[in-house]
Amino acid sequence: MHDRTSRRTLLTATAATAVAAAAGMAVAPGAVAAQKSASSSSHTSAATTRRLKRLISRMSLEEKVGQLFVMRVYGHSATEPDQADIDANLAEIGVRTAAEMIAKYHVGGIIYFAWAHNTRDPHQIADLSNGIQRAGLAGANALPLLISTDQEHGIVCRVGEPATLMPGAMALGAGGSRSDARRAGQIAGAELAAIGIRQNYAPDADVNVNPANPVIGVRSFGSDPQSVAGMVAAQVKGYQSSGIASTAKHFPGHGDTSTDSHTGLPVITHTREQWAELDEPPFRAAIAAGIDSIMTAHIVVPALDPAEDPATLSKPILTGILREELGYDGVVVTDSLGMEGVRTKYGDERVPVLALQAGVDQLLNPPSLEVSWNALLAAVKGGEVSEARLDESILRILRLKTKLGLFDDPFVTHRGVDRTVGTRSHLAAADRIAEHTTTLLDNPGALLPLSRRSHKNLLVVGADPASPSGTTGPPTTTLAEAFNELGYTATALSTGTAPTRAAIDAAVAAAQGKDAVVVGTYNVTATSSQRTLVSELAATGVPVITVAIRNPYDIARLAGTGYAASLASYSWTDVELRAAARVIAGRAEPEGTLPVPVQRADDPAQVLYPVGYGLTY
Repeated sequence: MHDRTSRRTLLTATAATAVAAAAGMAVAPGAVAAQKSASSSSHTSAATTRRLKRLISRMSLEEKVGQLFVMRVYGHSATEPDQADIDANLAEIGVRTAAEMIAKYHVGGIIYFAWAHNTRDPHQIADLSNGIQRAGLAGANALPLLISTDQEHGIVCRVGEPATLMPGAMALGAGGSRSDARRAGQIAGAELAAIGIRQNYAPDADVNVNPANPVIGVRSFGSDPQSVAGMVAAQVKGYQSSGIASTAKHFPGHGDTSTDSHTGLPVITHTREQWAELDEPPFRAAIAAGIDSIMTAHIVVPALDPAEDPATLSKPILTGILREELGYDGVVVTDSLGMEGVRTKYGDERVPVLALQAGVDQLLNPPSLEVSWNALLAAVKGGEVSEARLDESILRILRLKTKLGLFDDPFVTHRGVDRTVGTRSHLAAADRIAEHTTTLLDNPGALLPLSRRSHKNLLVVGADPASPSGTTGPPTTTLAEAFNELGYTATALSTGTAPTRAAIDAAVAAAQGKDAVVVGTYNVTATSSQRTLVSELAATGVPVITVAIRNPYDIARLAGTGYAASLASYSWTDVELRAAARVIAGRAEPEGTLPVPVQRADDPAQVLYPVGYGLTY
């Protein structure tokens, strides 16, 4: 058994044009356009710019204001959603359908959510996308829409099976392969493009240096700025080679927060020098890689803006640093304007105006489109925001739509979906990539790999959080099924994220006569009864294998429980859980190494397992 503690060195990417998709991979609509340029704006031809400016000059002020908004809408269809979704649209937006919203507000983009019933299945999503584009082209100036979603993979996804689901960012960070990260982006990008989604709010470029970060965590590639920078650049190139716009988020860096910006306004106390060392490198790498869009963070960084405005509304941060110092001239999109972090200091009427003045181009998902749209319209009519400033952002947005080929052909086909989404080769690639990510943290008695001859009968217990991405789940069932397919006899018993006394007793009883128990743990805290579950199972004498199915820090809280082996999978999506089962069974080597340090639970100043740590067989 070998301890690999050396840190992988991943160099920050240099400027490069987007690359062609790997041989044999389906090329998405617009991929050719995507490969022509590494930047959505600076490389646009003079003739194209003149054509777009003429188009902008023909747009009404209402159309111009609308182009800046990217809005949610309920329903599986652009024109015939279910009645419940019509009711939700009327209540929140004042329209019945996506088509009516486009006609009324001239929005430039729409964001898809699973909870808004936009993403039932690939054919339905393709039809919804086509309906949205038909509505956009029906306007006076025939403007296609930029359809977006959060498809980070791992714990944040909006399009589930049968689409191919990749390991998340921290899992890819554990794998340490930029080629894997790029291939994952190529496949994911091609599948999104095939269903009409052309802007993906990924990858996450935050450097997760705070284990207690409540909102980023495994969404980050890791804690080392240069390693994260290399992975971010690889993913950007992968996504954009498939004809979609990639989005690095959350500028200027959300990795050291202890507050969730969905519910509060985080403050980051990094000095300017610390920011340049820790937070800046991944965004600089994304820009060098030709990133099409960058998403803002609803965080306060006093060292970057003494006025302590949220970065989304900060001209010193977005114009001074991002535009002028880093030289970025692509699209800047806000994080959701419905999040509490951006609403804390100013009212909803002021937020879109201040964001535009700060340097933003796209205004994402305001709580009330009517309020935000009318507030911005009034600010332009009243002279607070010049029409020239409006035109500047619209030109960036239209350049991106042109680059993606949306003015040429914004539509997708069922045949294209079937040829691209969830194909056998894509699913096999996801499994191969996932096998490189599972990290073996402890194996003191050399129980692993687990022999089917001596340890055939397994019990799988543990946390069963809701599926993060439309995977089949729940985790205990997925793991048990994976072991059964590998020749074991496994049964599943869900004990939850906070096991009750009754659940622990039931698990202990079920362990009797088993050869081993696999426990899926989920963000174990100092007072978590998950620790009691592991301890009491180990006390039965049956060997216990723990798998951290979200943050890898669980092992620090499990010290002294008597487990026989411990691994980290970085997510509870099926592809990562199946890979963990194959590693436990010895069908795959544990190749992953920690992309973040794991500190002692009783003394955070002491590192138990450093970056780069991981055991092998």
